[in-house]
Amino acid sequence: MSHVGVGPRAVMRSVAFLTAGALAVPALAACTSEEPKGKPLAGRDTAAAARARVSDGGTLRWAADSVPETLNAYQSDADATTARVAQAVLPSMYRMDGTGRPARNADYLESAEVVDTEPKQVVVYKLNQQAVWSDGREIGAADFAAQWRALSGKDSAYWTARNAGYDRIEKIERGGDDLEVKVTFSRPYADWKSLFSPLYPKDVMGTPDAFNDGARRQLKLTAGPFAVQRVDTKEDEVVLTGNPRWWGEPAKLEQIVLRSVPRDKRVSQLASGKLDLAEIDPETAEEVTVAAGPRDAGTGTPLMGPEGSPSASRQGRSAAQALRSWAIAKGSDEDAADEETLAREEREETLAKRERRQRALSGFEVRKSLEPAYTQLALNGADGPLADERVRRAVARALDRGKLAKAVLGPLGLPAEPVGSHVALAGQPAYSDGSGALGEQNAKEARALLADAGWVPGGPVKKQKEAEKAAGAEGDKKGDGGDDKESEGDDGTYIVGEDEKNDGKNEGDGRDDGAKDDGADQESGEKHSSGKNTAQGGAPGAYAPKGTAAPAAAEAPVAKDGKALTLRFVLPSGPGSDALRTVADRVSDMLEKIGVGTDITKVPDESYFKDHIASGEYDLALYSWPASAYPATDARPIYAKPVPAADGSLNVAQNYTRVGTDQVDQLFDRAMGTLDEGEARDLLRKADSRIWAAAGSIPLYQRPQLVAARKNLANAGAFGFETPVYQDMGFLKKGANGSRPSATPSS
Repeated sequence: MSHVGVGPRAVMRSVAFLTAGALAVPALAACTSEEPKGKPLAGRDTAAAARARVSDGGTLRWAADSVPETLNAYQSDADATTARVAQAVLPSMYRMDGTGRPARNADYLESAEVVDTEPKQVVVYKLNQQAVWSDGREIGAADFAAQWRALSGKDSAYWTARNAGYDRIEKIERGGDDLEVKVTFSRPYADWKSLFSPLYPKDVMGTPDAFNDGARRQLKLTAGPFAVQRVDTKEDEVVLTGNPRWWGEPAKLEQIVLRSVPRDKRVSQLASGKLDLAEIDPETAEEVTVAAGPRDAGTGTPLMGPEGSPSASRQGRSAAQALRSWAIAKGSDEDAADEETLAREEREETLAKRERRQRALSGFEVRKSLEPAYTQLALNGADGPLADERVRRAVARALDRGKLAKAVLGPLGLPAEPVGSHVALAGQPAYSDGSGALGEQNAKEARALLADAGWVPGGPVKKQKEAEKAAGAEGDKKGDGGDDKESEGDDGTYIVGEDEKNDGKNEGDGRDDGAKDDGADQESGEKHSSGKNTAQGGAPGAYAPKGTAAPAAAEAPVAKDGKALTLRFVLPSGPGSDALRTVADRVSDMLEKIGVGTDITKVPDESYFKDHIASGEYDLALYSWPASAYPATDARPIYAKPVPAADGSLNVAQNYTRVGTDQVDQLFDRAMGTLDEGEARDLLRKADSRIWAAAGSIPLYQRPQLVAARKNLANAGAFGFETPVYQDMGFLKKGANGSRPSATPSS
């Protein structure tokens, strides 16, 4: 999601805004050329099975967030479904393995290596001699050259979303034979493996018209285990069928149907038999897990409901039996008996529907891992209080990132470790915890930073209640898409964790026994303004069980020039965003302890990025970035200093925090231009430490990946880092079983 980019490297990542002043960076940790020994926090969970145990044929109905507007992954409106289709039907020279590294795709590439570095970098690709397009033509240098010209950025007639890497190519030639492609770079490029994945035929890339319009709704030529049969906007689905000219291991499935289903509708589609595979939210995952658990031998209903309680159907049946017994014992007149009979029938019908749904869901299981993406707290440094680096650092040092990670991932049984890098995730070569450049959580130090910036506790605050009453409280404004209206749509982009109704005050928040309460409130209101010390007018602890520690007192609000420090915290409002608001409430409570207030406002999903994040109308926000196997190329634009546009404005592109420095840009550029992998890792880690020190973006945790899958579906589910192998997906033969790893990879 979180906002995660559409597919691997499909969305343009461009330059952005600067921070005021130079950074004073503490000693940089973990800057070494040694390969890290860490592993991914969670492996794939796909019910892996050998192909011999998978049946031939069948249709996989797979939930998608959308029917894509384009099948061209290099256009700006490409999305996650575009990327999924491209993976199944087009060549990729490299794919991502289970540790987030690029791995050669042997179906297309026999070898690829740098054969010269002086005077120019030269890479020679040797293609699989069987690799052909669906019209029988060999994949070759003409396709590579057409894609380079389209994506180089030299011809503005091509409506491209990005040109990273392609702009460094000087020429592409045929090698020693038709199976060799020789690529010469004008400047060294470390991430050359990122190129030509996916690779489109020259028929799509050869002219601007073909590029701009020819591949939006159809792909006439493909070269993968599957081909695009149709894009059906009426049925909201994309249908893929086996490619008869595919030379690799044949696809086990006859068809893959990517069906657009909103996240909040997926559980009903699973229960009605219309889906076989779907990414789901934590609440749906719990329902599927309960339905798949042990069942009553007599009734077939689940024995236990959520959190170990008797299942709802058994509770309802017991209540109906009790009511019937009472009516018989007490007697009743004819009308009362009729009413009781009708009520009982309605209850039993409801229970029957619930039991049918549970039986249907019992055929599924939840497969879980961690997405190759992390959720961050973004601090807008363009203007306002957060333009001061000291205030940003104070906010960052008030956060208990470990507690936030545990609150989201702990209840799901996933490793709950905070993310320590902006450029990589645990297990990837560039990963190293650079958060030491910012410093650990320390409320005292955070308050000192605020004081240094002129924000002091108990300072004079101008009274504004009368003015607010006259003009209307800011939190009640509706024109911003606020709390009065929930968005109907939900693409799952912003789901960042499980919705915990009790906000973790008593348990499940990773707090040691006897630790002070983190100030989290149990209110579920649409707006949240910090500074409260009581709930419902009562005294702190008045209704707590005996022995419960009283909540920690909030720090006096800090103020400057007669104005209290209150930050605008903008969140999406659509279905599935409750969990994100829970995280925001916890962050707000942590900030309250250093005297910083927050004003949380929900806005419609469709306007969240366009009208608030991208336009800078926020102070704090939560969204996510995908991890990349090529961080020098893909992370640089997210954190780069801005480039002035022709009209004099700053081009922010995807650096939505508007915080960047010359040092960070230079380190990324050097990492991108070296072919020494150890040197590149060192440079990326140094860049990450400086990004931490600037405190514009605070990584919190890797996103959970929860997928409901039919129990007999093999080689599909929660893929983690790994690129799916579409030809191996299928339904197990009768009596065969797939393997289920734990969420934590084995050593």
